[in-house]
Amino acid sequence: MTSDGAGDEASAKGVSGERGGGSRSVSIRIIGLGNRMRGDDVVGLLVARRLRREVEGLVDVIEAEMAGVDLVELMKGANVVILIDAARSGQAPGTIHRLDASVGPIGRRIFPQSSHALGTVDALELARAMGVLPATVIVYGVEVENTEAGEPLSPAVVKVLEQLVDRILQDCETCRA
Repeated sequence: MTSDGAGDEASAKGVSGERGGGSRSVSIRIIGLGNRMRGDDVVGLLVARRLRREVEGLVDVIEAEMAGVDLVELMKGANVVILIDAARSGQAPGTIHRLDASVGPIGRRIFPQSSHALGTVDALELARAMGVLPATVIVYGVEVENTEAGEPLSPAVVKVLEQLVDRILQDCETCRA
């Protein structure tokens, strides 16, 4: 289902990836968000991990567990950022949302609350206010079913993982063209 309207263990800060020190300039950066201890909330981290294997050396991929305000810093230096996070808009679990945060605020319709200290919407708007929002920011949200602590990934989310990886790979190709 889709709705358009759009490897590594975490370090002490909950961030892992191929990114070198500082905020070096890169063309495309993929940032998977989530919490691996809360069921479907791990979806962004899992997608980022799968994408890393597909785009090794071509695209910067980061797994950011509970990034909060750190998301602003993680986006710096990239021309294109693709974010992946759990969504709760009331649509069927497994629904994929694609939102373009480059053109304006994405609102709270898809991401009304967060298990992170600062949610995706808030971090994007903070980056916009600070003048550090990358030129292109695409946000993928996957409707989750269960985000209770210790729960496994739901079948509805497992079912769309590869579809989401494929869609993001297409976005990467489009952005590199």
